[in-house]
Amino acid sequence: MDFGIGFISNNIMLPILDFFYGIVPSYGLAIIALTLVIRFAVFPLSAGQIRNMRKMRIVQPLMKERQEAIKQRYQNEPKKQQEEMAKLMQEFGNPLAGCLPLLLQMPILFALFATLRGSPFTDTPYTVDLQIFPREQIERIQPQPFATKAQNIYLDDGFHDKIEALLPGGNKLAVGETTRIELQTPEGKPFDNLLKEYSEKDLVPQWEVTKGSERLNIKEDGTIEALEPGDATVQVAIHGIAADKGFLFIKALGQVGVTDEDGNINFDILFLVLLFGISIYVNQQMSGSGNSKSDDPGAQQQQAISKITPVLFSGMFLFFPLPAGVLMYIVVASLFQMGQTWFLMQEELPENLQKIIAEQEKADKNRESLPFERKRSKKKEKTSG
Repeated sequence: MDFGIGFISNNIMLPILDFFYGIVPSYGLAIIALTLVIRFAVFPLSAGQIRNMRKMRIVQPLMKERQEAIKQRYQNEPKKQQEEMAKLMQEFGNPLAGCLPLLLQMPILFALFATLRGSPFTDTPYTVDLQIFPREQIERIQPQPFATKAQNIYLDDGFHDKIEALLPGGNKLAVGETTRIELQTPEGKPFDNLLKEYSEKDLVPQWEVTKGSERLNIKEDGTIEALEPGDATVQVAIHGIAADKGFLFIKALGQVGVTDEDGNINFDILFLVLLFGISIYVNQQMSGSGNSKSDDPGAQQQQAISKITPVLFSGMFLFFPLPAGVLMYIVVASLFQMGQTWFLMQEELPENLQKIIAEQEKADKNRESLPFERKRSKKKEKTSG
């Protein structure tokens, strides 16, 4: 039994999606509602991550200074150095502590991502690999049923079932033999019967030979005829019932890529990509990771990386395109995080952190005033004379 991402998607994400679609029959609104529910659910984890990041940004200069002092003082006493470093971590906290909340929420976020990349928002593919043997080797073939992994297919709005692709006689054929790929539930109910019983959608499976097209023929009903020995691959896709539905300025939730097949720009997807990049930049500015004033080379390098991160992350979707529905989820999640960061940044800092900030500001002020101290002293001397 699957207790991983598939389990979370099928038993948590899809029921929530169906619930919101039942209230307001809009898949676009259902995506937004599902995203917000999940983001609120993981709020305690992500809030802990943001708080730890804020704390580390404040204590990092002092912590680094103390670490260097410990290394210098106990450079010939490794054991003592390790003990002092441990005490330092207890005092300021572990910089890696923010990674644990992130790791805990990753399976949930990946499951949400996987949910929106499947039915009903995109086409669901099944891949069947076949081996075709010469006619004289037919005795060596042992018939053994072959089935792909069952996937959730939306047959109608709010109704879905698990469907698998099955070869009752197996995926090994001899030249001249015929077989048929059957789409059915794991319990054996044919896909066609489900369509007649539950759906008014025209979900005709699309068959394509992606490898070894000269080795077999395939008909519209999934019947395969073996022609030549060798390996071949057949892919069948079932169309997502919401893939062609629009939402607000988005033409189709299943639309993929900034450009279409004719090279025309999909401005709705381009806008989503740009909005995602802007939200990353604003989030960095609010969290302080993109505006460090430290003269430390490491901090300056980190600042340079922060500047190009929005470009890299948003530009990634130009080369690795995603369906518009998935992009909308990513943008909504990013905007939510932006609001979450702003909210958490308004929290009052603990007294020890406020003291560190005050000392840092005092030190910065003293450094800035040093070049002018002589001029002020000369002026005082003239006044006194």
